[in-house]
Amino acid sequence: MGVVISLDEARDPSESLKPLLRLVSDDMDAINRIILDKAVSNVDLIPELAHHLIDSGGKRLRPMLAIASARLCGYQGNGHIRTASAIEFMHTATLLHDDVVDESDTRRGRKTARLIWGNQASVLVGDFLLGQAFRMLVEVGSLPVLKILSNAAAVIAEGEVMQLAAAKNTATTEDEYLAIINAKTAALFLAAAEVGAALAGRPAEEQSALRSYGKNLGIAFQLVDDALDYSGDSSRLGKSVGDDFREGKITLPVILSFRRGPEGEREFWNRTIVHGDIRDGDIEQAQQLMKRHRAIDATLERARSYGSIARDALGVFRDSPEKSALDDVITFCISRAH
Repeated sequence: MGVVISLDEARDPSESLKPLLRLVSDDMDAINRIILDKAVSNVDLIPELAHHLIDSGGKRLRPMLAIASARLCGYQGNGHIRTASAIEFMHTATLLHDDVVDESDTRRGRKTARLIWGNQASVLVGDFLLGQAFRMLVEVGSLPVLKILSNAAAVIAEGEVMQLAAAKNTATTEDEYLAIINAKTAALFLAAAEVGAALAGRPAEEQSALRSYGKNLGIAFQLVDDALDYSGDSSRLGKSVGDDFREGKITLPVILSFRRGPEGEREFWNRTIVHGDIRDGDIEQAQQLMKRHRAIDATLERARSYGSIARDALGVFRDSPEKSALDDVITFCISRAH
């Protein structure tokens, strides 16, 4: 069955983020100043390594979600600024740790910190950023927010361990993989969306709705990333197509292709993913097998389904520019695939 893409989704995906960017512009300026200030240390290597990733062009989507959710819930204070800054530090720390665990060489089109400074420095600077994040959360002084983000930090670490256990394991099931990305990726999206309601002291119904929004948005975001690694445009991705393949990552397109293919095709996946024996033309063959078994299409169909759940979760809130902008974020996450 063909997929109908709206005219809006056929445009540059970044267009969908413009309403959110306009809403949070002033607050993001303040957040960027805090990030630069809190990345400072008397240990020269720490700011040098931290800025390598902080300055590499990320969209800061998670802190923007925190700001928008706080505004959606009518929050009037300024605690959302430090909370959002802490969320960005947590995210940056997980990227540093991810690249070490995954043995990645590039991130957003640049050499990873681990490739330049080594694994030990990357892990330790990631730990420094986590420490700074929780210092900022203590300054905010909201126990509910601290609870949400400390829980997220623990869940993300669990997701990393789960992914490590599943590495190069073609026996990984779709349910097991979804549990990994629910912990590893969606947990911080969930937390970023929920903290706004917690700061504003909103009812449990609204906090639950924003948890659902963030969780399902995060899963959709990761599934689209998985699909783009085999079907995207390198210039837009900020990395080479096939990086996941070369690193032996088990992602949903691989799982579906492995399950749907005959024994001969499974031997291909075992050679390349499990044993890391990648030869000329293998990435093209992987793409062909995924096309044959509709693995990319199926991954994007699931992403759209999770996006729809996220959209429905916003239904408890009255119409507002903030609600509309959060809805547009879903469009952005999904339309990156086009």
